Parts: sequence; structure tokens; C-alpha cells
Amino acid sequence: MDRNTFTGLFLIMIIMAGSFYFLKPSEAELKKEKLKAHADSVKAGKIATDAKNAIKFADTAKQKTNKKVDSAILKSPFGAATVGEDKLITLQNSDIIVKLSNKGGKVYSVELKNYKTFNKKPLILFEGDKNQFGLNFAAGTNTIKTDQLYFTPSGSQLNVTGNDSASFTMRLNYSATQYIDYIYTLKGTGFKLGLTIKPTGLEQVIAKPEVIDLTWAANVRKLEKDMEQERQYSLVSYNDLEGKNDYLSIGKDDQKTITDKSLQWVSFKAHFFSSVLIAPKGFTKSDLSETVDVTDTTDIKQMSANLVLPRNSDGAFPLLFYFGPDQYSTLKKQGYNLESQVNLGWGPLAYINRFTVIPVFNFLKQFNWNYGLIIFVLTILLKLVLSPLTYKSFLSMAKMRVLKPEMDEIKAKVGEDNPTLLQQEYLKLYKKAGVNPLGGCLPMLIQLPIVFAFFRFFPSLFELRGQSFLWMHDLSTYDSILSLPNIPFIGNHLSLMCVLMTISTLIYTYFNNQISGATGQMKYIGYITPVIFLGALNSFPSGLNYYYFLANMMTFLQQYIIRFMVDDKKIHAQIQENKKKPEEKKKTGGFQARMEEMMRQRQQQLPKK
Repeated sequence: MDRNTFTGLFLIMIIMAGSFYFLKPSEAELKKEKLKAHADSVKAGKIATDAKNAIKFADTAKQKTNKKVDSAILKSPFGAATVGEDKLITLQNSDIIVKLSNKGGKVYSVELKNYKTFNKKPLILFEGDKNQFGLNFAAGTNTIKTDQLYFTPSGSQLNVTGNDSASFTMRLNYSATQYIDYIYTLKGTGFKLGLTIKPTGLEQVIAKPEVIDLTWAANVRKLEKDMEQERQYSLVSYNDLEGKNDYLSIGKDDQKTITDKSLQWVSFKAHFFSSVLIAPKGFTKSDLSETVDVTDTTDIKQMSANLVLPRNSDGAFPLLFYFGPDQYSTLKKQGYNLESQVNLGWGPLAYINRFTVIPVFNFLKQFNWNYGLIIFVLTILLKLVLSPLTYKSFLSMAKMRVLKPEMDEIKAKVGEDNPTLLQQEYLKLYKKAGVNPLGGCLPMLIQLPIVFAFFRFFPSLFELRGQSFLWMHDLSTYDSILSLPNIPFIGNHLSLMCVLMTISTLIYTYFNNQISGATGQMKYIGYITPVIFLGALNSFPSGLNYYYFLANMMTFLQQYIIRFMVDDKKIHAQIQENKKKPEEKKKTGGFQARMEEMMRQRQQQLPKK
């Protein structure tokens, strides 16, 4: 350290020491500051005390006001039932756990014992204050909503086992001899919960005792991996007394009022599970609605129903709940046509799934195979059944391939400037050769309904839920191998089975073009569809993409085998023999004849050069 630096540091220390000594407060100033702090403390304490007294005074005033209000309410119809303490009562059997709330006497939550959510948590269909169930009626000048009133339970819990059946009563008291009973009935097994609503001695109290206006609402919870797909298959479904099923819109808000027919049941249907309210004699009026819930990540939809139920001959209103899986066979056992809420497709597709695919699938299930193996065997069976159509399609494409050199000659002779004349000449060639140009397409078109039937069948197939095969952890949803930022048309992931299906379809298209001899634009159009399927099916169940992949691979195998059965030289010889036959002996199909006539008329309408 040099001398100048040392001198500077020494002077700074002297200045700091002098400042500390000369600027410190005097004893009088310190005493004054202490007195000020004490005064502030006393003042703060007084403010706190005043605040406490103010709160206490406000609470006292509020209690006095509430006493006055409560006194007025208690004198109103069902006034005593407005006061109570919330309690939950548990009813359970081997399949479900139902919790009842004394507030409203309603079903507060339902848990399915033998099922889990996609992330292995307890599967609870609905729970909490978001769900409602109650009667709405007029009593005197008051409107009564039982959902907000306190019922008196007949016990604390009910556990039913084996073949037993037991009942539990929630009572809403009006007086000692006037009340409304909710009588819940539960068997030892199964997904049904009976409910009989029985008013007693209230004919002079309730304005319209011959019917009840019932409100039922619940938030459908997220139970599966893909919320968007689950939302697409979650909806309000309903069935009338004639067995006709219908539903509100899919994937968007909707509401509907039904007065022209009585509904037997209304279902708050999730993708693979449903809560159904059944009226054996029907609801005479129904207001149904559903709203997509985007505010809560645990709920996918809000569903509600306002229903009018007529009284039974014994004065009771019988109802029945179903809380369980949307498994076709399980729903069918419940009766009431509950299986109709499983979407098997429209028109003929539903019949294919119901009377062909489901019976075969159920037959294969009894062997207790892995579901990936079941799909594999199902695909083989379908391909064997459809093999005659595949052979016919392959043979027709082989004929067109053999004719291609002659078609090229016609094209060179006629030119491409007159497509109508060119098509006429092609039709003449087809007629002479005895070849149907649509022979390769028609067999494939016949198979299309089965392809589309599976498109509806697999996403609705409950059996695939949670079933793993190879790298696919759940065949009922997509198998993600790569997470992506949200890309339009693709989404936020990439499904390996969908990629394999797309690749196999592209290869199938390539070999199909080789067989048919397709050229020009037709050669490339077939490559567009698989790319579209990649985006469309990327979020679909891996089980569906697995089936399409297997179908493509088995088609390759079929074509490889058929290729040994089809000899192009023999086909060419047969075509030449057909050409030698007199024109009158050649049969022309109705469609081909209409095509020839249409081409002829079109050619005549063209201006002559």
C-alpha cells in the first residue's frame, strides 16, 4: 500500500468516527422517541379493540336478524327442514359405493369399485355440490325445492352382500304425519339403485300432487386419457317408451324440450360410463341440456334434465338409477333398451356391428386371450369371409392391366382432346373383351361398410379400455410415442400405430397401382388418402389403427397368394376369345349399357368440327 492510499483510508475512518459521535441523538431525543412509540402502540391496541368490538357487535346484530328470519322461515311449509347439519350416508354392494347426502336426500357421489380412471385413481362418476337432484313444487304461496332441504336418514350406512336386497329411507318432514320419503333399494350385486318417491298426507299441501317436477343435474368428470375424445363421446342420451333412442349434439352446447312423447330414461353418458335415470312408466315432459365445461379441468360436460313424472296408482313415484359401464352386453342385461346408447354407427353399420361383429367378438372373448390377439383373429376371420370379393377385385384389375396396351393404342389414335369419344372407345373395348371396368371397384365398395362399421365400433368398445398390447398401454386410446406442440391437423402427439397404419396403406396403394396398372392422376390420388388418415386417426384408439394395419398386411398376403392363381397369359387368351364372339352373344350389364348410351348422347351434343 502506498502512502497516498494509506492517508486516504485514514481520513475516511476519522470522518466516519466523527459523524457517529457528533450526529448521535441526545438523551432527551431518545426519551421523546420512546414516548411516541408507546403512544402509537396504545393507539393501535385501541383500534384493534374497537375493531373486535365492531365485529362482535355486527355478529350479534346478524344473529338477531337471522333469528328473526329463521323464525319466519320455520313457520313456512317445510320450514323446519331448512335447518340442519350436512351428513353423508354410505350405501354399497360388491359393485358400487353410493353416498347419500341428508341435504336434499340425494345421491351425492357414486364410485365404481371394480374400475379405475386412466391414471389408476378411484373411478367416481360424479361427486360434490355440482350435482343436483330434487323435487320442485308449489306449497301454498311458496315454491319448494327439496334439493336445499334437510332429510332425516333412517340410519348411517347400508352394506348389502350376496343375494340380499335392502332399503334405506330419507324422510323430508312436513309434520309428524305428513312427509316425503325417498326409499332407496340396493341389491348385493349390480349397478342399479332403486328410488321410490312416496309423499304421505300431502294432498292438501302440494298444489299438483298427481305429478312431480324433478330436476337432475351432474357434471361429468374426466375419467379417460384424452379429454377431447372423451368429450366427443359424452352426451345426454334418451330413449322413449317405444324403444327409439336419440341424443343431444356431440361436442357442443345443446338443449331440447320433448313434450310429444314420453321418455323411459335419460342418460348422462360419459365415454365408457353412464348415469341413467329410468322411469318405468315414462317422463311425460323432458327439458334436456348439456354444456361443455371449459372452466374446470376435472369436468368435461355439465348435463341437466328437468322431468315431469306422473304418480303411480299407489301414490308413489317409482324410479331407477343405473350407475355403471357402457359395455354393450352389460347394458343389455339391465333391460329398458339401455344398450341403445352405445353408438354402433348409423343405418346398416349398426346392424353389421350388432349382429356380426359383436357376436364374433364375444365368442373370441370366452377364450380369455389378450385383446390384441382377439383383434388379430377377428381380422383373419373377416378377411377369410371377404376373400371371394378380394379375389374378384384382383382378377378384374388383372384384366384391366392386360387391356392397358390396347387402351394406350386407342388413346394415341383418338387423342385426349375428346374425352367423351375416348371413353366411348374404351367402353367398346370393354364390351368386346367381356371386361367390366368397375369389376375391381365394386367388391371394394361392398367391403367399405365393414371398414366404416369398425370406425364406429372400436371407439365405443368398452372391452378395450385399459387393455394393453405390445407397446400400446391402452387400446381404447391413442399410443403416444412423441409429444409435440399443438400442430393443426396432427395435434399434440404422434401415434406409432397410426404411423404404421399410414405406412402400410401407402405401400398397399403402391402395389395396388402396380396390379391395376394405374397411370396419370389416378396413380397419385391414392397416396393422398393415407396422409389424410394420419391426421384424422392420430387421436383415435390404437386398437382401431391396429386393426387397419392388420387388414392392410393381410391384404398384402392375400394378393401375394392370389397372384399365383391368376395367369396374365390365360386372361389375355380369354379376352381374345371373347373378342371373336358375335356381338349379340355378349352380355352387357345394365350399368355398362347406360354408360354407353350416356356417352353416345354426350358425343352427339358436342359441336362438330
